[in-house]
Amino acid sequence: MQISRRRWLLGCGTVLAVRALSAQSARDSDIENRVRTIIDQYSDQGFHRTGTDVDRQSGEWLLERVRGLGLKAAKEEFSLSRVVPGICRLVVAGTNLEGLPLFDGAFTDATGLRGRLGPIGSDADIGVVTAAPNTAAAGALGEARRQQRHKAIVFITRGGRPGLCPSNADSFLQPFGTPVLQVSSEAAALIDEHAAKRSDVQFIASATRVAAMSFNVTTTIAGTRAADPPLVVMTPRSGWYTCASERGGGIACWLELMRVFSRRRPERTIEFVASGGHELGHLGIDEYVARRQGLVSNAAGWIHLGANIGAAVRPAAASTPADTGAARNAAAAMGGGTTIQASDDRREEILSTALTKHGLGISRRVPRGTVPGGEAEVVHRGGGRYVSVIGSNALFHNLADAGSKSVEIPAVARFVEAFTASANALMAG
Repeated sequence: MQISRRRWLLGCGTVLAVRALSAQSARDSDIENRVRTIIDQYSDQGFHRTGTDVDRQSGEWLLERVRGLGLKAAKEEFSLSRVVPGICRLVVAGTNLEGLPLFDGAFTDATGLRGRLGPIGSDADIGVVTAAPNTAAAGALGEARRQQRHKAIVFITRGGRPGLCPSNADSFLQPFGTPVLQVSSEAAALIDEHAAKRSDVQFIASATRVAAMSFNVTTTIAGTRAADPPLVVMTPRSGWYTCASERGGGIACWLELMRVFSRRRPERTIEFVASGGHELGHLGIDEYVARRQGLVSNAAGWIHLGANIGAAVRPAAASTPADTGAARNAAAAMGGGTTIQASDDRREEILSTALTKHGLGISRRVPRGTVPGGEAEVVHRGGGRYVSVIGSNALFHNLADAGSKSVEIPAVARFVEAFTASANALMAG
């Protein structure tokens, strides 16, 4: 039996299509396996607090991951005065409630102070407030800190899941206000009960400062148009806890973009930086920029791989904090979906097109001119051009944010493809 040329060609086309799909599936599987490994290894290292042994070991691990791609990785050190918490607790009716001080506020000595507990804004010695993580400088809490109406403040942290969810120390280099003790939302009922009674309590938020070092991890992939301004890809590498879904997805995307462009020379030079000091007012990215005068405004663009990229848990927001940059960031992080931030319409269109093409929905677009959340802030304030993604996450700043189970691995793989497409488009312009 003879087969017509048309049927033969159709059959060949089907075979080629099947082979192409099979090859794509294999590539996707490879990416997902690498992403899972990166996130698990990062999470298993421990608490990624800046200036600690884990921070140093994690940075060395990341240096080796970069070198494993055949690239030269640099360790760019910076110094800091690290906060080491001492005795930090609220003693209520004989119950010790352990906590953590705000790292950009004042501290007590080891004996602390005693006083009447009451709602923030009242005449109580020690005010009580409940708020979302990363809103410590906003709303009633921020105002009370600045006014110093209370001798001390108890901050019940309300995240997407129960627990102690610390706030970043945005004013780490310029601490202000009265001592603030952050405590778990699980203690809310007991604290609120005694605040209503104006009970006498003991408040201790002691800490010391020690000289410490941290570092940014950087590398460069030279472009074919070496004289043209570079593209910069940045992601933070530090945080309060193990940060698997908060930081893991961004770090995995950062390394995968490196893998892509190390295999085929990009049009422009690409500078990569994984910055330390994220939870301490973005110390690392500020150091990176300070050592590269003119880079912020001259770069062809910056891609900020922000928090919670591909995080698995995305419930409704647990609170509606005040409308500030930190508050918007916290609301998005706890369940507002994927937020995109961009310096201008063209770059926003590039990013949104790439995300949509790869099946990644956009829940919120930050209005033009708004100071963005995360490390993109330094680029915005310096007049640079940027795109930024911040995901949503019920485990934001929560101790339970551990292991690759807290991340949608296929989603991270799609983010890799979307960021690759965005990078190509930004380099072409």
